[in-house]
Amino acid sequence: MRFKDRHQTSQLPEIELTPMLNVMMGILAFFVMITMSLTAQQSVDIQLPNSAESASQTASPELLVVKLTQQGQILLNDQPATRSQLAPQMQQYLGSNQEGFVILTADRQIPYEQVVQLLGEMREIGGDRVSLAID
Repeated sequence: MRFKDRHQTSQLPEIELTPMLNVMMGILAFFVMITMSLTAQQSVDIQLPNSAESASQTASPELLVVKLTQQGQILLNDQPATRSQLAPQMQQYLGSNQEGFVILTADRQIPYEQVVQLLGEMREIGGDRVSLAID
């Protein structure tokens, strides 16, 4: 009795990657979570000021207001002054108030050249602590 040779054509085995990837992602997620829980969170202690404290700290410095009127008169904090009085009073103010500023306001009818000339004289005395107010 002779047996027939059966040649079975079988398919090559296939490797399924989906279950293996699911397991690997689970392991990866596990290690990430463990690592996150083992690292110590570092923080810096900060004391924020109360609203009453911050209001007192942000108070604006006193301003020396120099006004140039339409008639060409100079007013220092609404007190009449001359150009010769302007320099010593500005020096005294800026010397006593380290954070003070000098503001120049001029009437709209004054020629711009006069405003720029006075502002230049004031800047020679006060530097960057002198500015022009624009309405």
